[in-house]
Amino acid sequence: MTVPGNLLRHETSPYLLQHADNPVHWRPWGAAALAEAAATDRPILLSIGYAACHWCHVMAHESFEDPATAALMNALCVCIKVDREERPDIDHLYMSALNALGEQGGWPLTMFLTPQADPFWGGTYFPPEPRWGRPSFRQVLRGVADAYRSQADAVRQNVASLRDTMARLAADAPGDLPGPTTLDAAAASLLAATDPLQGGLRGAPKFPNPPIFRFLWQNACRTGAPAGADATHLLLRRMALGGICDHLGGGFARYATDAEWLVPHFEKMLYDNAQILDLLALAHAARADPLYTARAAETVGWLLRDMRAEPRASGLAFAASEDADSEGEEGRFYVWSEAEIDAVLGADAAAFKPVYDVTAAGNWEGRTILRRRDDGADSADSADLAAARARLLAARSRRPRPARDDKVLADWNGLAIAALCRAAQVFAQPAWQDAAVAAYAFLRSELAAGDGRINHAWRLGRCTAAGLLDDHASLARAALALFEATGSAGYLADAVDLAEAAERWFADPDSAYFTTAADAADLPLGPAARPRSAGDTATPSGNGLLAEVLARLHHLTGAPLWRQRAERVLRAFGGLGSRLSACPTLLAAADLLEEGAAVVIAGPATAPQTGALIAAALTAADPAVCVLRAASAEALPALHPAHGKIAPAASAAAYVCRGGVCGLPVQDPTALAALLIRRQRPAPA
Repeated sequence: MTVPGNLLRHETSPYLLQHADNPVHWRPWGAAALAEAAATDRPILLSIGYAACHWCHVMAHESFEDPATAALMNALCVCIKVDREERPDIDHLYMSALNALGEQGGWPLTMFLTPQADPFWGGTYFPPEPRWGRPSFRQVLRGVADAYRSQADAVRQNVASLRDTMARLAADAPGDLPGPTTLDAAAASLLAATDPLQGGLRGAPKFPNPPIFRFLWQNACRTGAPAGADATHLLLRRMALGGICDHLGGGFARYATDAEWLVPHFEKMLYDNAQILDLLALAHAARADPLYTARAAETVGWLLRDMRAEPRASGLAFAASEDADSEGEEGRFYVWSEAEIDAVLGADAAAFKPVYDVTAAGNWEGRTILRRRDDGADSADSADLAAARARLLAARSRRPRPARDDKVLADWNGLAIAALCRAAQVFAQPAWQDAAVAAYAFLRSELAAGDGRINHAWRLGRCTAAGLLDDHASLARAALALFEATGSAGYLADAVDLAEAAERWFADPDSAYFTTAADAADLPLGPAARPRSAGDTATPSGNGLLAEVLARLHHLTGAPLWRQRAERVLRAFGGLGSRLSACPTLLAAADLLEEGAAVVIAGPATAPQTGALIAAALTAADPAVCVLRAASAEALPALHPAHGKIAPAASAAAYVCRGGVCGLPVQDPTALAALLIRRQRPAPA
């Protein structure tokens, strides 16, 4: 039965609630909306976006809040709204369909579906009037509705073609395990696409693309060739000095609209900042840089100050994003006029303005986006600049803030936890590890599904979306980071449980893992389109992350089961050939599996030398290092290559194991650090 009106007021997603007062008769995704479309034989207008999306806001103001446009939408379509962060599985399917139509993806995603949820046409943002060579949204609505009624054969043909394409996208591509030749080819391809002057990938807009640069970094550790590391350092320094960095409040925006990192798209995402923090820690571990120290501290400061989700006794967790807009304007919260800077800083403005590119004309639409015009070293004037930034931050805090999407996402929080663990060690900030411990406790308590699984999304005390592969892989990876950082066996047990849940609910026994669980009840388009991918986007793919988890479990336990499962994932995509360059997280996992080091630290837990060796291992610049503590040889897992081979000693020692062979004991932390960066295979002990 059709229920009149807008039904989004019953939802908890901040994005859906942004549209709860639209005159559009929005429905949340679900069986009731599909049944309404079938009963009325109207096409479905599916609109997908997220709370921090600037162009989503623009289309909402121009079209969804307009009574005449809304009336047309209500008359011609059944209108469904989806939060892409809450339901990335649905977003992935229909974004794939849009790409198959030859259209460039983006949000808002505007797709037209049959009542059976089959896509037949779509786009992204449509203006209220024809412009930029695009039809108006009202023209699109009338044209699609007319085609649905009068061109049924063409609609069916589109549906069949898109179904075939999406089934092919969901298929695996079996082949050999990715080896050194494959890794070298992928690294060369990615390096050829980098910008040698501004860092990142060539051209505009510029995205951080952390999965790409994390792979390039790790591959440089594998080969000893500096190009990948140099590209990562260049990316981090250019971003750290550019306008994409919030020089007052910390954190990085999602991307820059220009080729020089000046003009950000001002929204801030948890997943970007988690991965950038991880890269900052790796880069600093290899080459200490005060700029990296400052940006890491500022990013964590932003996380802990502005991104805490609703507190619970079980811990804290991090919100998903901050909006680009405030007071109806993109970036208004962040930009300055010269007069505003002068008013806040007074006589100190003269020293501040040339460093941060503040001029009367501004550097963006008559205003100034703060960026560093020097090398960011903050030498003799660092205290004065820091004091000026603090005064500006205090002044900015009195402005109306951008909205915040405070839902908790398991996969993004997992990325943040792992990054905090690494950064806590590299930058000697134990409080950051405490935050990681608390966030992990929150997720395990509040997002637990009760059958060993973890849910995907939580807000206001309620889980709002079932767990996906990415959630289980990311949280298992976070558990392993906590295990290596703390030595607490409970985290290792959790990682095993999450890996087993992934095997039970997401695995294809003969191939890789699906994105959605086997019992997912509301996924459209049938089993053939059930998504399965190793391609990274702005976040690492679930298959790539899980391959890393499985490889790490193998190195930490010695159990062949984990190697077998990791190889199964890697082989499932080994036939992609040159397209594997789009799967950098998977390739990094392949390297970890074959070349990763398991560093066993033996010695009294409270001995200073034990702690020094643990610190040397945990601050290794090579991501393909796993750390395992053992009071004695017998304390190691029975299948671990070091089991029974550690000589009793009065003082602590480290044993580096690669390829199933463990080397002689190392007692000097400096020697251990040098051994880990060289990746030498040890001679048998």
